[in-house]
Amino acid sequence: MKKIQLGQSDLHVTPICLGTMTFGEQVDEPTAHAILSRSLERGVDFIDTAEMYSVPTRKETYSVTETIIGNWFAANPGARQKLVLATKVAGPLRNTPWVREGVGMTAADIVASCEASLKRLKTDTIDLYQIHWPERHVPAFGNIYYDPAKEVTQTPIHEQLETFAKLVKAGKIRAIGLSNETPYGVHEFVRLAEQHDLPRVATVQNVYNLASRGVENGLDETMHRLGVSLLAYSPLAYGLLTGKYDKSGITGPDAPEEARITRYESVRKLRWGRPDALKAARLYNQLARDNGLTPTQLALGFCYTKWQVASTIIGVRTLAQLDEDIDAYGTKLSPEILAEIDRIRWDIRDPAA
Repeated sequence: MKKIQLGQSDLHVTPICLGTMTFGEQVDEPTAHAILSRSLERGVDFIDTAEMYSVPTRKETYSVTETIIGNWFAANPGARQKLVLATKVAGPLRNTPWVREGVGMTAADIVASCEASLKRLKTDTIDLYQIHWPERHVPAFGNIYYDPAKEVTQTPIHEQLETFAKLVKAGKIRAIGLSNETPYGVHEFVRLAEQHDLPRVATVQNVYNLASRGVENGLDETMHRLGVSLLAYSPLAYGLLTGKYDKSGITGPDAPEEARITRYESVRKLRWGRPDALKAARLYNQLARDNGLTPTQLALGFCYTKWQVASTIIGVRTLAQLDEDIDAYGTKLSPEILAEIDRIRWDIRDPAA
């Protein structure tokens, strides 16, 4: 896999990134270590985590994922130097007071979170430190409408950037990124960084898959023109685009018990549990089969080959899933298949936005 430069930073990564939010919830520590080792053996040199993981987030498992990764680094000398490590500072309160109290994200919050992540990860430096969701009120995680009445901004973007600059100067982080961001947010972070000689955003990590292509409604132009790279998360739409729910639905006696949407009521209440999300997924999955592909090959082939995407974040529970996702790299989608994908989107547009 040819390395990709992240934005204008000095970070170069593989076009596949190993996501880890299942570690500590659906994936126990020995299995997580095996997945990390296999991923590195297969050439993936980019891993992504967050202080709030695992997911679904619970007080009992808060920060466990970073601890598991740190333990793997300790057990595998030299592995840390072979990887680009990304993690995230949580945004303000989202009914998770064990992660962040209050409605803001102060300089003290950012510094404390960074230092705690470094300790759990057993490393001196985080290569890519991302804001998990904006301190501003934005439509995210399945919401699509901005509501000015809900704006409760406490910490200016300039102040956030100044804090990241201090962490860069101290050698605790190398580059910064955003997540669940909007075109406005990307523009403002870049504008202020350039105006005040502060760290420039290298990446935005947003949802992007066949059932959720909101990135292409303007954010892609913003990122292209400003030289910011997209890290696409949930490329398989929490499993909807693997075909595992096509016959059974997401609940009921035949639904896969170990799968996230079936297992967690909190997940079913989100965009992944919408009836239209499953309806769209079934259409895409059948399109794959009709063209001699597995649903996973179609969904990942789509992300792996789109010009908008720098690196695609895959999340797995097993070594078999990891191998399947990596093996899908190199899947080519014909112009006819891409046209049919766009036709389906026209009929049922981004139900998992």
